[in-house]
Amino acid sequence: MTATPPPADTNVPPPADPRTSPFTGYTRAHWESAADTLLAALLPYASPGLAQYRLPGRPSHSGTWSDGLEGYARSFLLAAFRIAGAGGTDRRGSTAIRDLIGRYATGLAAGTDPDHPQHWPPITDGAQSMVEAASIAIALHETRPWLWDRLDDAVRQRAAAWLGGFVGATANDSNWRLFQVVAEEFLASVDAPHSRAEIDAGLARIDDWYRGGGWYSDGDGRKFDYYNAWAMHLYPVLWARIAGPRADRGLIATHRARLREFLGVHQYFFGSDGAPVHQGRSLTYRYAATAPLWAGALADATPLPPGRTRRLASGALKHFADRGAPGADGLLSLGWYRPYLPLTQRYSGPASPYWASKAFLGLLLPAHHPVWTATEEPGPVDTADRSLALPAPGWLLHSTCADGIVRLVNHGSDRLPPPPAAAEDNPHYTRFAYSGAAAPETPPDDGPSGPDNQITFLTASGASRRGRIRPLYVRGRQAASWHTSVEREQNGSDPGITTVSVVHGPWEVRLHRLRAESGTAVREGGWAVACDSAPPATETGAGWALARRRDGLTSALVGLLGWEDDGTPASGAVVRARGHNAYGDHSATPVLTLPPHYGGTRLLVTLVILTADPDVHHDTPALRSGTRARQAPDGTIEIRFPDGTVEHVRADVPASADR
Repeated sequence: MTATPPPADTNVPPPADPRTSPFTGYTRAHWESAADTLLAALLPYASPGLAQYRLPGRPSHSGTWSDGLEGYARSFLLAAFRIAGAGGTDRRGSTAIRDLIGRYATGLAAGTDPDHPQHWPPITDGAQSMVEAASIAIALHETRPWLWDRLDDAVRQRAAAWLGGFVGATANDSNWRLFQVVAEEFLASVDAPHSRAEIDAGLARIDDWYRGGGWYSDGDGRKFDYYNAWAMHLYPVLWARIAGPRADRGLIATHRARLREFLGVHQYFFGSDGAPVHQGRSLTYRYAATAPLWAGALADATPLPPGRTRRLASGALKHFADRGAPGADGLLSLGWYRPYLPLTQRYSGPASPYWASKAFLGLLLPAHHPVWTATEEPGPVDTADRSLALPAPGWLLHSTCADGIVRLVNHGSDRLPPPPAAAEDNPHYTRFAYSGAAAPETPPDDGPSGPDNQITFLTASGASRRGRIRPLYVRGRQAASWHTSVEREQNGSDPGITTVSVVHGPWEVRLHRLRAESGTAVREGGWAVACDSAPPATETGAGWALARRRDGLTSALVGLLGWEDDGTPASGAVVRARGHNAYGDHSATPVLTLPPHYGGTRLLVTLVILTADPDVHHDTPALRSGTRARQAPDGTIEIRFPDGTVEHVRADVPASADR
């Protein structure tokens, strides 16, 4: 449908409050203003019956009918938090809350009427309508006194009948099981037909995926990403709110304990500028990554002081607002800051980004709650350099206070089903490292994989790609895994590459033990840095390369051991691209390449740096020579970092998970 332009923005953001919020300036009023802006911008795209919101952009693989429902459901969730947070009443002289109630009540009546031209698609096995129905059920519960309880009986019956499509249906065996749980629990709360067995089975199923330390895999396999944040931990909290006295107290206690443990780690995923680490799928949901921070406060299941909870959540909201999300039209696009389709998945439609509505869960907490009144407290990255070992997902986190950058080293998440499912390359899962300051190269139209943060064999048919990740260990400042390339898994060749990462400050040293066939070149890539204004500057030399943005963000790659052929250091170069990165149109990746002159087993040791520390990034000689590696007398590899810190790494880590 063609929409009329949105009305001129009359929602002027409130002034910053540096006294209460010294890090972000944001208060509850800023969150309310942001919600109002998002909701107002959607209205011109509503169908005549207000049951669908058909936004401009590429449709999802489910089609525009489903996408229109998605626009209603995800924005209704945002409206519900805004309505409930205001107690269902307007400020003096305003009708905004009353209008929201009427708007979504009207849409509910039309969408559940099978004879209405804009009625919703039915809920069937594995259909996208399952996802959206869960948001509608949650929104109806949270606004019940002002919306559900005031609907005509006929509308309530139709809504229950539509949601009742869940009963007896099969959800995808992933976080989708929780959609069935919350929707059918809402049906139970309004005395509509439901299956207690299906609710219990869905809750039991997520236990099968709990890996400890607060971490769930999103289904079978090693599928670790932000679905821990905006699904696996969030929906159990929302289910308990709907279930009330029907919920098992012991199960609620288990969910809360896991959430508390998860938040103890999740707080480390946000940079000082509010950027969440850029890893995994559905990243177009942006600041939805903050939802569990509010859920922990809502369920009394957080180890974080209230001022830190708000600092982290507001930091993420402000991060995107300051960088153009939402855009000038008030809409959240399919992208990160700007529209960027290679970031998305086939299931992503124009309204998919509005799962960001989950970030506004904090509005359910009253204005006098400490998360809104306490003075903001610094996040972990604001006060000191950090490193954190996360054995369950197979990750190392390391962050630096001087530049506020968080880096994630990946030795455990590939989002692949268990064997014998075929391996495949996915830039948001199979790279060695991720950060909130940089994004992986994601060429449009499924083009050839970028060289960033991976080690590859170069043959006449192209570059190999990292396949299934087999974790070996994560402890202290080290993590290890082995993998075969996608291509070698497919053809049965399996020499594998074993990699150990050692982190300290902004530095990561990677030790690769690999076997290459004669005539095969080897290439390693560092971080891709990107911006819109101008191509990053580059410097290269024998055995090293770097790329540097105008703001100082620098990616450097240095060969420490093994990067030479017959005494000649590997060539350093920078691979440039345009339109391959969510962070900007111009991107650059430093690489090292060994020519195709050797075969057999080889040990390569590489320094990989991403920094914006002004005391580090301008000093190219120090970046190149400050970190050393050598073979120690005991057979280990000794790594000496610029500040004198020494780490020893076994050079013979077995390339097998059966240790």
